[in-house]
Amino acid sequence: MRKTVVALGAAVFAMAPAAAFADEVEIDLVLNWIAGGDHAPYYYAKQEGWYADAGIDLDIEQGKGSSMSAQKVGVGQSDMGLADLGTALVAKGKGADFVAVMNIYANSPFGMYWLKSSGIKDVKDFAGKKIGNPPWDAARAMWPALAKAVGLDADAVTWVNVQPNAKLAGLKSGAIDVTSSFYNIHHIFQRELGEDMGFFAWKDYGINPYSNSILVNAEFAAAHPEAVENFVHVTQKAFAFCVDNPDPCIDALVSANSGLTKDNELQNWALVVELMTDETSTTKGLGYFDEDRLKSDYELTETYFDIEKPFDIMDVVTNQYIDTSITVPTD
Repeated sequence: MRKTVVALGAAVFAMAPAAAFADEVEIDLVLNWIAGGDHAPYYYAKQEGWYADAGIDLDIEQGKGSSMSAQKVGVGQSDMGLADLGTALVAKGKGADFVAVMNIYANSPFGMYWLKSSGIKDVKDFAGKKIGNPPWDAARAMWPALAKAVGLDADAVTWVNVQPNAKLAGLKSGAIDVTSSFYNIHHIFQRELGEDMGFFAWKDYGINPYSNSILVNAEFAAAHPEAVENFVHVTQKAFAFCVDNPDPCIDALVSANSGLTKDNELQNWALVVELMTDETSTTKGLGYFDEDRLKSDYELTETYFDIEKPFDIMDVVTNQYIDTSITVPTD
């Protein structure tokens, strides 16, 4: 079944008339962060010439966080970008002009980590404990939503400012009792904490907003609708291919980015596949947004973040470019 789905998507793409790609369009894609396993499909598709065959001259730029990438796309400094959708919605409220055309993380990557030896068994044991996070962390801002979902007083915990690269050390030393992190580096926590690692995903308690998504500058989308559609179709095809064929995709990533190791990025990619996979992405299209979830995400963002100028979420997110024949492969 997996091979059939990917082959179908490839066949649909291959049937596009050559004349449609006569005029090459340059696209600058800014990542949400420095390149890692979750970005492998872009590098593989570029290496294999899939974007070029679709009339796209793609430049991939390293990122410095979702806020930065959303802002760059919103003001036209980058044509496209990858950003956490909630973070992007906050930027939209401040005037960033973009449209989200495809989600990558259909599931929220938010997770909580602690040491079992601390006596903590589940989230209700967080009361009276110290949670270490950077002050700007999105999970920290959304903590009241999780606390409400599990019946815990949001003020029952103490927040401690901790830099992202100090979370593990803080847990090990006892300086903090709990921290949050993105699930795509779950394997690093497992490696460092072993059987003493405690964990739960926010989505297990119903807090599951869309996360990393592809944004397109609104002016660029209006001027180059065909290029946007071709980019989305190639990217869908690449992600579907890499689910079934991770090795060549990670090889392409590592080849293009010094300092990465294949083993670590393969583990990262396996976790990304979990984040990509839900009922919608496996039936309606890889990257397809569910309207009811989008409305819920907007309400969540509006409640816990500052949306300066409210807007209709359906004016900001679209499925019009998604090839519904390309879905996340399943066994």
